[in-house]
Amino acid sequence: MDSILIRKAGLDDLEQLYAFEQGIIQTERPFDPTLKDDPIHYYDLKAMLFASDVELVVADTDGKIIGSGYVRIEKAKDYLEYQQFAYIGFMYVLPAYRGKGINKKILDHLIDWSRKQNLNEVRLEVYNDNVPAISAYEKCGFKKHIIEMRLGLETITNDNS
Repeated sequence: MDSILIRKAGLDDLEQLYAFEQGIIQTERPFDPTLKDDPIHYYDLKAMLFASDVELVVADTDGKIIGSGYVRIEKAKDYLEYQQFAYIGFMYVLPAYRGKGINKKILDHLIDWSRKQNLNEVRLEVYNDNVPAISAYEKCGFKKHIIEMRLGLETITNDNS
C-alpha cells in the first residue's frame, strides 16, 4: 500500500460501493433487531453521486477501492443555533485495511468539505454497542452527544390483562 488517495466517487465505483453498503449492513445487523431480512439497502448511492449537497468519497490505493464515506448537508431543527449541519455516513473500510488510519483520512476529507460549505457542526450516528466504531470516531475528536433509546413493544407482556 504505497499511498492512499481520498477522491470523489464516480459511476465506475458503484459496484464496489454497493458491496461496501452490504458490508456495513452485515456489520450493523447484530446491533439492530429491527432491520428487515436481506436484501436491504440504506442508500441511493447512484443519486448521491450527482447530488450537490453530498460529497461521496472513496479511499483508493494503487487503483483498489478500500474504503468509503459521505457527508450530506442537513437542515437543522429550528431550535438549534445553526440552520444546517454536516451529516456523515457510509463509513466503511475493508477489513484487511482497518487500523491503518484510513477511516481518519476519509473523515478528514469529509470534515474539510464541510468547512468549505461554511458548516460548523458535524454529526453521525453509531450503534451504542459498536465499540470499535465509537472508538474510531472518538479518536477523530467526536464526542457522544445523545443516546437514542428504543423499546420493542412486541417483547413486552401486559401484566394487567
